[in-house]
Amino acid sequence: MMEMISPKVQDDGIKNAEGKPIAGGQLFRKYLLNLCQEDFECAWAANKTTARTAATKASDDEVVQAANGKEDDSELYSDEYYVAQKAKRQGLGLIKFIGELFRVRILTERIMHECVKKLLSNAEYPEEEAIESSCQLLRTVGQLLDVPMARAHMGAYFHRMRELCKSTNVSPRMQFMLQDVIELHDRKWQPRIVVNKLAMPAAVHEVATEEKAVQEGHTI
Repeated sequence: MMEMISPKVQDDGIKNAEGKPIAGGQLFRKYLLNLCQEDFECAWAANKTTARTAATKASDDEVVQAANGKEDDSELYSDEYYVAQKAKRQGLGLIKFIGELFRVRILTERIMHECVKKLLSNAEYPEEEAIESSCQLLRTVGQLLDVPMARAHMGAYFHRMRELCKSTNVSPRMQFMLQDVIELHDRKWQPRIVVNKLAMPAAVHEVATEEKAVQEGHTI
């Protein structure tokens, strides 16, 4: 797609290292990179604020309900709740989009590693949004990032994720999500169903061998 953009399309305000205006597909890539960086830096900050507001509102509602001796499910789904859910969906969508851009080689490995490091940077009091985003990103690009030159980085990521799995500051739902990605990594990024299918012939052969040995024993 970038090759289809005319080189006549240029922005005099964006220049390369030689001081010449960037044009055509490279200009499109530059715009895309800038937008992704801005959204990545700003979106989750806003999402965190929204999520905290929603959590506070839900907690306050529970206190009021307990004081009144009433339980009203409709109160649990307030406007703040839906705003927080919308922000969460947008954030996860952005992360998946960033991952897909890397898969088609528009974004670089360096940018992906910076994203993962940022998402896993808070080990003591991690945000659920950051954990879920890191899991989403690694499910999307983990296999491509897991190359010999990046083994040290990947080892550090999964060491941190194993620590988070044991943390009392991480909810059970997030712990299960982390564990799912850890197991995916341990299976060399093969989905569980694929591993099971590959294991079935060996298991069938083992059972057949045992049955044959039993039969030969009876014959003797």
